Amino acid sequence: MARRLVPTLPPLDWLRSFEAAARLSNFTAAAAELGLTQAAVSQHIRLLEERLKTRLFSRLARGVALSPEGAAYLPHIQSAFATIGSSTTELFEPRAVRTVSIRVPISFALLALVPALPDLAEALPRVQLDLVTIHRPTDYDLPGSALDIRFGNGSFPGREAERLTAERLVPVASPALASAAANWTSLPLLLVAGAREMWAEWFAAAGLAGHPRRSHRFDSFVAAMEAASAGAGVLLGSRPLIDVALDGGALVPLSDFELPSTSGHFLTRPSTAQLTSAEQDFRHWLLKRLAGKART
Repeated sequence: MARRLVPTLPPLDWLRSFEAAARLSNFTAAAAELGLTQAAVSQHIRLLEERLKTRLFSRLARGVALSPEGAAYLPHIQSAFATIGSSTTELFEPRAVRTVSIRVPISFALLALVPALPDLAEALPRVQLDLVTIHRPTDYDLPGSALDIRFGNGSFPGREAERLTAERLVPVASPALASAAANWTSLPLLLVAGAREMWAEWFAAAGLAGHPRRSHRFDSFVAAMEAASAGAGVLLGSRPLIDVALDGGALVPLSDFELPSTSGHFLTRPSTAQLTSAEQDFRHWLLKRLAGKART
């Protein structure tokens, strides 16, 4: 006859008492939170310690403190409760709306995310975005969500990064401006401050000489793109951000040469962050949506 094994998983109410007492450092406060008596919480902790054959708390004059073993056990219990909670919501509350907060450069928000919102609504009907647009690099330092989208070479200290786009640079202009000039290099060139101010690099790589005439300078790519669409000058367009404008005819390319850039957009999160189920769903959707645009 097979020997019946003693279950290794302690009862859930013991674990709930342990988590609350550890988080609050007080049995009485844990009892009030759980709707139990202080004696019940104390008994749960005592039984759990007997089961584990380990002291989880040091009893102090005012409250309790976790032992080294208790401190090591706590994050595993909290992670397990978080998984159970998110799974319960996911499976048994189908009407619950889940919010994903994300910080995004304004150009990427307007040119890549906003056109994709109908697809997001169809793919993830219960996910809604709380979108904060970034105007300066220091905006990323403000308290906020785990997820953000950053433009750069993929090196962001303390953060894991997944490439969304690989930038390619090509001169573009409005159709009217392009057709009015015999030589587009004589037209005023629109400048974008920061990493995209690469006209000199583009001309050198394309093998074109001369001294192009520079014009207005903008602090965001999307503002410069609006100026180019209005016929104010030639923009060194960043693909794939300009692809919708090219497809719709608002802008036309002025050269067949595209300069590959090491820069691009990356979905990032703190290296220690544990994403919620909604954040994971959004992450998978975004990577799938931009598949093919991340190859250099």
